[in-house]
Order: sequence, then structure tokens, then C-alpha cells
Amino acid sequence: MLEIAEETEKVFKELEVTQKQFWNVARETGNFLNMLIKMNKVQNALEIGTSNGYSGIWLALGLKETGGRLTTIEFYEKRRSVALENFKRCGLEDIITSKVGDACTILEYLKKDEIFDFVFIDASKPQYLDYFNLIKPHLKRGGIICADNVISHAQKVQPFIDAVYNDKDFQTEILPLPAGLSVSFRII
Repeated sequence: MLEIAEETEKVFKELEVTQKQFWNVARETGNFLNMLIKMNKVQNALEIGTSNGYSGIWLALGLKETGGRLTTIEFYEKRRSVALENFKRCGLEDIITSKVGDACTILEYLKKDEIFDFVFIDASKPQYLDYFNLIKPHLKRGGIICADNVISHAQKVQPFIDAVYNDKDFQTEILPLPAGLSVSFRII
């Protein structure tokens, strides 16, 4: 069982009270993402859609164990500042870089040599396909892209699901975690 520090558990419980308001992932999904990070010894992770930092904390806890770093993108400054405070309370601010603004614009201007081995998408559902297309050149072989809400918002994310399932460079499966989570492994 994952041991969670007392203050981090306190933050988790506070954020779980407002889960629907901030569109946070379920605890089961956070725990699964944390396991994926550790199993794959992820070094450079990207999160699209920070909100109040709930999923970012799960990701960063895994990255703390692997010696990795997290870059997270949030459109709204108000939510980003809440997330930054939560990262600090959990002692994770030293491994997280937080960017504010439109995710597509930020992704479009990533440096050519900026490569990720893990990406978590949980932002504007109709833009999932755009995120995927912008991320693909920055995802290393053996990297993973996870996307939340692929069951709860199936219609909105269908173009993304179709694209990733039909992309010969990826092997994809949808897991029936709360809201649905797609997991795509880059094989080429």
C-alpha cells in the first residue's frame, strides 16, 4: 500500500470534497497514474489541465520516487495558484514546473528537444485530439499518454480515441476507472 504523508493525505481529503467542482480525477485514477509513473521509472512527465493540483500531486509523488520532474499546464491563473499552494503543502514544489495559458499554444512552442516519457491529459475535452497531435513529436518511444474522461465524455473525446486507436505508433486500451482512462503506449 502507498504510504502518504499526513499533510498530503489532509490535502487529498480537502480536494476530494470539491472533486466535482474542480473536475478532479477519482482517487483510484490518481493511484493508478502514480503506479504507472513508478513502474515505468518516468523522468519527465507532462500534465495538461492542472486545476487545483489533485492529479498533479499523485503524479509528483510517483516522480519523487523516480527522481523525475513534472511540467503542468493550466489555463486559469486562479486555479493554478491554488494548485501551487497545494504542491507546496505537500512538499512537491521543487519538482514541478507550472505553466499558465492555453495548452495548445504552450505545446506548439515547446522546444524541439523537449521530450516526455509520460503525459496525462485532463483538460478541454474537444481539444484532446489537438493535444495528442502536438504532444506526439515530444513523446519518446516507450512513452505513455493517459487521458481521463474517455467514458464519461466519450462523444467529446471520440476524435482523439479514434486517432490514437488507429495510430500505428501506439497500442491503446481504455480502462473502466471512474470516468474512463485511456492508456496509450508508444511502440514506435
